[in-house]
Amino acid sequence: TQQKQLRNLNCSSFRRHGMSLLKKLKCCILIGLLSGISLIVGTMIGSGIFISPKSVLLYSGDVGPCLLIWTACGVLATMGALCYAELGTMITKSGAEYSYLMEAFGSLVAYLYSWTTVMVLKPSSFAIITLSFAEYASAPFYPDCTPPLVVIKCLSAAAIIIITGVNCLSVKLASYVQNFFTGAKLIIIIVIVVAGIVLMAQGKTENLSNAFEGSSTSFGAIGLAFYNGLWAYDGWNQLNFITEELKNPYRNLPLAIVIGIPLVTVCYVFVNIAYFTVMTPSELLSSSAVAVTFGDKVLYPVAWIVPLFVAFSTFGSANGSCFTAGRLSYVAGREGHMVKILSYISLKRFTPLPALLFNGILAIFYIIPADINTLINYFSFAQWAFYGLTTLALIVMRFTRKDLDRPVKVRLSEK
Repeated sequence: TQQKQLRNLNCSSFRRHGMSLLKKLKCCILIGLLSGISLIVGTMIGSGIFISPKSVLLYSGDVGPCLLIWTACGVLATMGALCYAELGTMITKSGAEYSYLMEAFGSLVAYLYSWTTVMVLKPSSFAIITLSFAEYASAPFYPDCTPPLVVIKCLSAAAIIIITGVNCLSVKLASYVQNFFTGAKLIIIIVIVVAGIVLMAQGKTENLSNAFEGSSTSFGAIGLAFYNGLWAYDGWNQLNFITEELKNPYRNLPLAIVIGIPLVTVCYVFVNIAYFTVMTPSELLSSSAVAVTFGDKVLYPVAWIVPLFVAFSTFGSANGSCFTAGRLSYVAGREGHMVKILSYISLKRFTPLPALLFNGILAIFYIIPADINTLINYFSFAQWAFYGLTTLALIVMRFTRKDLDRPVKVRLSEK
């Protein structure tokens, strides 16, 4: 009898306060088109464009194929994102791949994905980006040597704590932080691109002539070049993790993708061209930090702005990674595939606070024993395997879920 009375009391309490709570929650959905574009651009442009050019050039063999691979990686990312746009407008749940795999293949595949991503992929990605931030942030203080490993890891841990704290406090604050750092990283991209255009206008094009002389003919080497290029483009699916928090997802999700990813592709290609206006391929390959070398050659005596703005870039990318990681843990917890406490939302802050804290704690553990290259190898294979499986889910649901409304539909064939 007491339990029945308690249930009735809870139901009446919900009837009195539930609608006002739902209205408050709806008012907190502040992710509009601009913030959506900022999340995509801000997460994609992180450490990759400042680290990967060296590896892409190494495996492609020369300047020409290097630039073609950067362009092709952008096209692949756009094609994948368009598939995700159909999935995201068809299944308007947060969680991205988790929600789509659940609909297409059932709970077992979604369960395996959620555990792999929550325990490995998201925290390791968070750790990679903050380690890159720490390397560039500490570089100006150690001009003649490599920063000590303990300094890099302490800075990385501090960044994880700050970013997790910001995301726990407010969705609105996290969006403002993302917008600010996206603007900051676009500034350094524009500075590099404009400097490259000026140098080309002055005739610095010798490194761009005969651009295909040393091209690699090995399929394995070309594959490795794509592997490193696609790492720089990772983050193109981030908006699908927060579909439930988007204003008008049927319009804003595909529009943010169509604007954001081509913008990043153009930026990446022009940044690489700018690098080659001042560095020969051998100089670029011997550089430990390509963007810093470019700044030293072109922007002296204000070359210090390069590591500063690269640090801003990686910080913004880490914020985007943290923002979306918490939502996946929350959705998996809500479905019973993770510990239930991860599905809780702070009624004061309207953020998935336990999920965000869990992701931050795991990321700190990952930075303790590992370096960036180890984490990238740990991260990339499993991540792209799930991307492929999710794209397969789109094709499967064309036959098994014909009843679902598809506001955005990707053409798979001429028929």
